[in-house]
Amino acid sequence: MRAMAKAPVLTPRADDFPRWYQDVVSKAELADNGPVRGTMVVRPYGYGLWERMQQDLDARIKRTGAQNAYFPLFIPQSYLTREAEHVEGFAPELAVVTHGGGKELEEPVVVRPTSETVVNEYFSKWVQSYRDLPLLINQWANVVRWELRPRLFLRTTEFLWQEGHTAHATYEEARDFAALVHRDVYGAFMRDVLAMDFVLGRKTAKERFAGAVNTLTLEGMMGDGKALQLGTSHELGQNFARAFDTRYLSQDGTRELVWQTSWGATTRLVGALVMMHGDDDGLRVPPRLAPVQAVVLAVKGDDAVLAAVRETAERLTAAGVRVQVDDRTDVPFGRRAVDWELKGVPVRVEIGPRDLEQGTATLVRRIAGGKRPVALGALAEMLPAVLEEDQELLLTQARARRESRTSDVSGVAEAVEAASAGGWARLPWAALGPAGEAELAGHGVTVRCLVTEGGSVPDADDAPGNVALVARAY
Repeated sequence: MRAMAKAPVLTPRADDFPRWYQDVVSKAELADNGPVRGTMVVRPYGYGLWERMQQDLDARIKRTGAQNAYFPLFIPQSYLTREAEHVEGFAPELAVVTHGGGKELEEPVVVRPTSETVVNEYFSKWVQSYRDLPLLINQWANVVRWELRPRLFLRTTEFLWQEGHTAHATYEEARDFAALVHRDVYGAFMRDVLAMDFVLGRKTAKERFAGAVNTLTLEGMMGDGKALQLGTSHELGQNFARAFDTRYLSQDGTRELVWQTSWGATTRLVGALVMMHGDDDGLRVPPRLAPVQAVVLAVKGDDAVLAAVRETAERLTAAGVRVQVDDRTDVPFGRRAVDWELKGVPVRVEIGPRDLEQGTATLVRRIAGGKRPVALGALAEMLPAVLEEDQELLLTQARARRESRTSDVSGVAEAVEAASAGGWARLPWAALGPAGEAELAGHGVTVRCLVTEGGSVPDADDAPGNVALVARAY
């Protein structure tokens, strides 16, 4: 009789959600803590998830017309001081290098926390006239922000990301481009590939990016009811252009400051994937994202089984499924099954001697759950549809969680109660305002974003009818 897979040794989510998260990151072999506090070593399986995210996001970013470039890791400290709000916002997180080559540097350099300042130094050289606009640049890089309370993927001193930077001739062009990235790049990617549910909204003045005039955000509810910021797109106005004298010659011959945006998404998305879709057995990876969509396991090591496993894998690959063969029959079958379940591979196809006798394989679905025999000859035709069903199921489950755990409230006390109970709260921004926001902060609750009564993104912080979405957050 085939050995049954045991449940992985994970802390139950209901007992200790943060501990469960750390267990999954470790035991699914996503990452380890690095040698310097707050850093991380991303292991191959975790990096494979990030690579798939990168590839899809990169294609979407390029479809907007943006091109990839690279800017230096080291930034002169004086660059950051040119935009007062920006340097004030990042000062507590900066890593500053004062010595190099055995000597004290004439000017300290900052290890890149974000690149608005160095990008503007070069935009001011590259932009001469209206013909140079819009200038649309993206870079894939690492950044350093000194983190006091690190947690793998969610908050680390060094992390990986993409950061886009654009310059436009008018405010309207910049505003519309920031919204395009927010909705059609990040929103579409997170919904259609990561199967993530989220709210598109506008940050309050207190929560917006340092140096921006508006920050657009995507906020997702994790499995414990807390919020996580999944990505942001910023309207920078002319703040950095003014600080770096980034101007263009307009069609009527006047020198004008450009209008700018910046936007970014990070390896935090790997952590979000764990916390939004994971269960007590580990990860559940959306099929469209999964580096391995189906693993074909040999239950026993006899020649006929191994031949059937390889032939099945070839047929699935030809059908467009990303497949890995597991023929490590020197490792107990139960242990292998548990490992793949922990890693969240959407489908397992298990083949043993008894399956071969009946011309079947055992199909195990990680996301929908359950197992059943399937004719070997039918697998290649049916599996793509199964994967699409599971992709949709993850999104449906995430959305149902958020909707069921979001309460309409009338004041601060009720909002704090809802957040403390593991949910989100909605209340009129006019009834909350900056004073209420400060009161919430005293209870560890923040305004995640502002939305309209209908759930769309407001045009202004204080537009009539704005609704505040509040929660505890990572």
